[in-house]
Amino acid sequence: MNGTATTSLPYARTATCAAAAVLVATLTGCAMPGSAAPARVSNGTLVDARGMSLYTYSRDSAAKSVCVAVCARSWRPLVATASDRAAGDYTIITRDDGSLQWAYKDRPLYAWIKDMKPGDRTGDGFDKTWSLARP
Repeated sequence: MNGTATTSLPYARTATCAAAAVLVATLTGCAMPGSAAPARVSNGTLVDARGMSLYTYSRDSAAKSVCVAVCARSWRPLVATASDRAAGDYTIITRDDGSLQWAYKDRPLYAWIKDMKPGDRTGDGFDKTWSLARP
């Protein structure tokens, strides 16, 4: 072997290892900021990061929240940030006030102010218009 092939071999291994590390990180979900799912499933329903139940409102239309002003004080929108990215069944909608809200299968998601601890589901069926968000 000539000297060129021998000296380039360590470089080739380093480059290959670096490329492999990037691929592994990508495939195993070393996610970019804002790419984590906004909710998870617990006992058959969607909950936020704190384990609080999430709800949908039957008067909302696809990708449009009509729960504004007084309604939004009791039914807090699941807030998304500008750095968040939609993924899978989770999308981000823009509310009338310009703020961002997470939606699941195009249904805006909310937390009920009267749920006090993780696992509470006191808003389910409220006013016959609110339901637990289900996957």
